[in-house]
Amino acid sequence: MEIQSHSGHFKLWRELELHEFQQKFVIKAAESTDQGFAIRRSDGTVEPLSGDDVSTNSRKVSTIYGVVGTIRSLAATHVLVITSRKEVGSYVGFPVFRVMSMKFLSCNEALRLPNHQEKRDEAYFRTLLRVIESTPGLYYSYETDITLSLQRRFKLTEGRMSKPIWKQADPRFVWNRNILEELIENKTGQLKLKTSPATIILISRRCTRRLGTRMWRRGANLEGDTANFIETEQLLEFEGFRSSLLQIRGSIPLIWEQIVDLSYKPRLNVIDHDQTSKVVERHFRDITQRYGEMIAVDLTDKHGDEGQLSAAFAAEMQKLPNVRYVSFDFHHYCGKSNLENIQVLYDQVSEDFEKQGYFLVDAEGKILLEQKGVIRSNCIDCLDRTNVTQDAIDLVSGHYTVNINNPSPFQQNGFESFSYLPVASALIIGGLTATSVSLNQAGRNAQTIVSSIICAGVTAGMMALIKTNGRQICSRPRLCGLL
Repeated sequence: MEIQSHSGHFKLWRELELHEFQQKFVIKAAESTDQGFAIRRSDGTVEPLSGDDVSTNSRKVSTIYGVVGTIRSLAATHVLVITSRKEVGSYVGFPVFRVMSMKFLSCNEALRLPNHQEKRDEAYFRTLLRVIESTPGLYYSYETDITLSLQRRFKLTEGRMSKPIWKQADPRFVWNRNILEELIENKTGQLKLKTSPATIILISRRCTRRLGTRMWRRGANLEGDTANFIETEQLLEFEGFRSSLLQIRGSIPLIWEQIVDLSYKPRLNVIDHDQTSKVVERHFRDITQRYGEMIAVDLTDKHGDEGQLSAAFAAEMQKLPNVRYVSFDFHHYCGKSNLENIQVLYDQVSEDFEKQGYFLVDAEGKILLEQKGVIRSNCIDCLDRTNVTQDAIDLVSGHYTVNINNPSPFQQNGFESFSYLPVASALIIGGLTATSVSLNQAGRNAQTIVSSIICAGVTAGMMALIKTNGRQICSRPRLCGLL
């Protein structure tokens, strides 16, 4: 919760009191109980504190460490709060916390849904809310903005720095920005350089624009936003000096897919789209405007499906003379743990990499050096395992908004109305069991032999049918399209 102090600066309270009354939830700053707000349990409306809210305590009081935002399902409004946190490091001298646990405070739960489909949809949305409560890897700070790199922080105007933290932030990396609308108007290590202690901080910021799980979210959308785009910043603090180096990564910015079926490795498919060249241009124009000169390092294989995708990427990059494209078959050079061969790549990019430089500021805040460009790398997945929750991500990031007047996203067609994978698995196991039993009895008479052949044939047919329809059988994201 953020308030403006008399000095004009904004303060985030580190601990809040949650008072649960029958008619409302009241959230107050633990240090200053006249600061806070109330939420009506009847409809989820957010209100300023009244005199009674300030002076009255409920029987059920608990400590929370932040309010993440509000999400609406079909039947209720849900307020997401932080119930547990852990300090994991610091950024520009301020503590950074990891969210350890969250919970939803539900309002208006007495609303009745008129039909069966809406009740099923609401049940699924509630499942997604439970997934959101346990979403890992969310970090925040009460005293500084961790979405901005060191260089961007120092180049901000004084007027912007005096704004609330949420207004300073880069919206690409604010995961709860959408669900905050109703409430608002890493890893570290110690080492020694010579005899002085130094601190290295590594921060990866995940972009919210094209989120998704492995395989289901690939490539770019028509606006040029790529799946799993990450900005990684390495900071070094030493004897009052602070340096910063940025690198970015993301999926190959073509329109392509890898639809999940029952194959061990689903086929890659580059979609022949008339907007492909414009998509690539939009992507690199956006990141060049943000980061400066660009080196695009493609780490994919040069054979098979990956080779076709890499070749298509290389062909598009030839149309962009202002972006240097470097192709490096990582598995060919560095497979079987031959990581020392990464020197081949270093030799190719070292000259341009050194020209890009890094950001450096002294103890007085004077900018000594600036980073003038960045390396953009990609493989196939690009840190996809950090995005493991199919529909929950789309819901919390605002890519999908629940609206009772919209058609159900779970009724796209009859076949996709629920997951058929358990049914398919049961049919195969049942068929294999019947075949095994009949084969054990096959020596007794000819009729049993015929039964064994029929069971084996039916089982093989079911397996072929299931394999053919693997895309439909596998559970897939329902709330947003793949593009």
